[in-house]
Amino acid sequence: MEGCAGAAGGWERVELLAVGLGPGSFTGLRIAIATARGIAASLGLPATGVCTLDAIGRGMGEAGAEGERLAVLDARRGEVFAALYGERGERIWEPLVCRPEELEERVAGLSAPPPAAGSGAVRFRHELARHGVRIADDADPVHRVAARHLCALAAASPEGGPLAPIYLRPPDAERWRERNSFQKAE
Repeated sequence: MEGCAGAAGGWERVELLAVGLGPGSFTGLRIAIATARGIAASLGLPATGVCTLDAIGRGMGEAGAEGERLAVLDARRGEVFAALYGERGERIWEPLVCRPEELEERVAGLSAPPPAAGSGAVRFRHELARHGVRIADDADPVHRVAARHLCALAAASPEGGPLAPIYLRPPDAERWRERNSFQKAE
């Protein structure tokens, strides 16, 4: 954080804090959002959140991707978080969580296969490539969530929304509770 503020010319030059809202891990999102809230409150700065998939979609556009583009994050547990963006960066598909096979089916229904980026595109390259999806080399920076893309999106919409995490599936604790109550009922 100090390095970023220093690069901006010091904390006195910072006008807005941006934080990734996910989708992602419950704990990681809560820590990131709580940290942003704490810094914003202590410095008297506004803070806004940005969907992580939106940042990847923006990065793809800056890297020269034309037409529709697909942002895909590895959601673990054999699932992906994904969203589809149009040529101007507008969302075509709202963020979703699904198995790679389900994403494959959705992509197969598009008029043309889009380029894809993100950790999920790298991990499930084989499944997506079957339908002509183009995925940059694994080491390409387009697969990483870049702070500059989060900041650019936040600056474009500084009023933002509440600093609330984007959860696309129930917490593990709920799943464990359901599993345990099912096992007790047997």
